[in-house]
Amino acid sequence: MSYSMHGSINIESYCGLLKSGKTLLYPTDTIWGLGCDATNDQAVEKIYSIKQRAYTKPLIALVADTAMLAKYVDKLPAHIDEILKSDLATTIIYPKGKGLAKGVISTNGSVALRIPRACFALELIKAFGKPIVSTSANISDWPIPKSYSDIHPSILEQVDEVVPLGKEKVAQLPSRILQLLPDGTFITLR
Repeated sequence: MSYSMHGSINIESYCGLLKSGKTLLYPTDTIWGLGCDATNDQAVEKIYSIKQRAYTKPLIALVADTAMLAKYVDKLPAHIDEILKSDLATTIIYPKGKGLAKGVISTNGSVALRIPRACFALELIKAFGKPIVSTSANISDWPIPKSYSDIHPSILEQVDEVVPLGKEKVAQLPSRILQLLPDGTFITLR
């Protein structure tokens, strides 16, 4: 997909920022997200600082497809494709993650990952080649901003770069969250 319709958006420049440990404020297929390289411990720490979030609350990361997903979880369930075919944006908590920063992988070893629908974020992840943190652009425990104009000034001041797309967009609901159990079944958490 080309983003020429968005003017001078250069995905490679955002990949460079991510590679250098910078943080981004960017539109996803659901809500405005704060993001960084999900494999970079220092960048993930910056996200926690910006959000004033406790490390006991792990962050979600976005991946491009099931091939990328398989690199960062211990085991994919056999029926993962049918679960991911849902019309709802779906984050899945896998029992054991690997290769991701502390804070993306929780203290119990689990990890929450999602494949976004077609959008700028998906194209960015594909170009970057690694998972990107995607957490709501709010101070921890504050309401999730419904639009760019609802994002708290302290978030805007602390993030390294803002992707200038979709500022007029009103957010959809955040993704549903499913937890994968050891027996291969799922429970809905949100």
